[in-house]
Amino acid sequence: MGKKAVLIGCNYTGTKAELKGCVNDVKRMHRSLIDRYGFAEGDIKVLIDADESYTQPTGRNIRQALSDLIGSADSGDILFVHYSGHGTRLPAETGEEDDTGYDECIVPCDMNLITDDDFRELVDKVPQGCTLTIVSDSCHSGGLIDQAKEQIGESYKDDSQNKQDGTEPGFVDNIIQKTGDALKSAFSHDQGDDEVPDTSVGNRALPLDTLVDMLKQKTGNNDITVGNVRPTLFDMFGDDSSPKVKKFMKVLLDSFKSITSDGDSGNGSGFMGMVNGLAQQFLKQKLETNTDYGKPAMQTLVDSKQDAYAGSKKKKLPENGILISGCQTDQKSADATKSAESYGALSHAIQMIIEELDGKGISNREIVVKARNMLKKQGFKQQPGLYCEDKHVDAPFICGD
Repeated sequence: MGKKAVLIGCNYTGTKAELKGCVNDVKRMHRSLIDRYGFAEGDIKVLIDADESYTQPTGRNIRQALSDLIGSADSGDILFVHYSGHGTRLPAETGEEDDTGYDECIVPCDMNLITDDDFRELVDKVPQGCTLTIVSDSCHSGGLIDQAKEQIGESYKDDSQNKQDGTEPGFVDNIIQKTGDALKSAFSHDQGDDEVPDTSVGNRALPLDTLVDMLKQKTGNNDITVGNVRPTLFDMFGDDSSPKVKKFMKVLLDSFKSITSDGDSGNGSGFMGMVNGLAQQFLKQKLETNTDYGKPAMQTLVDSKQDAYAGSKKKKLPENGILISGCQTDQKSADATKSAESYGALSHAIQMIIEELDGKGISNREIVVKARNMLKKQGFKQQPGLYCEDKHVDAPFICGD
């Protein structure tokens, strides 16, 4: 049985997105894996942006490290991933219903986003008899493995809970509520959400307008808006961009070609109509100067339009992935500093629990419950979550003694 890990920490030093504790989280987890869980140094891949001697946690490098981790796995292996850094949510069209869903994303140091669908694709490749545990100490991290079953958390509620007098809420009401929630979350600037005694507290949420500003700075293009973030990411990173971004671009390119052939603007109305209109304008400018512009996207397999949009539904639940999230999908994870020591609130809680147990085993359920209770006592509002199949709930965290 092999034990392999990928540890990722992004402090974004010197940028608008700067955090303090992410690299420290990775260093502490690195030591715990070796001292407490028997991992070999050579089987742990570390990506941090605070030291150039390490592999930098760019989108491409993170995806490659995760792909290598899963590609090298055999049945019975223990795989572990820890991410500390920003999280963000992109409001996105779900498809034919013109509804609004979200892409929950982690934010690599170069802004080349990795989405919940990307993580789901990775988890689906984990060999049978092998488990992958992901700890994501980031904002909006609940549900980072798309469609994973929520065991502990409040991110997803049964549809029956929303029914009143035997009827479901109106379709228009759902659209308004979901779109409003997406924008409220995406554009929130609050940094000190928690009042924790003797502790300086920020959070690990990257607001969309900050992301847009950073993309403008990187590209020199001041025309970037919420509506063309995905085309911008594709423009910046091409074949190295998120698989979800490439799928989105393939559908958009196909749609754009169909629209231009029919002579229809296709912009639609409302918020998502604005998004499509901006994206189409972006594409038109690119294709006029480079007819091969969309080639990496056009070579990407898309089974249906739903694959390209947030909110796509998968029939089968992911079997071999375990997610421990720093918070719920609509919450923020704290980046805290106390007595000159900076850390993520969840990461710090996990380390305290591990030290308290002195190497004794603890289940996935127990570590999440203990972390929740600990953070509440410390004054943090975030609620860690557990997402996995039933069989993994009471399995040992990372691995047994």
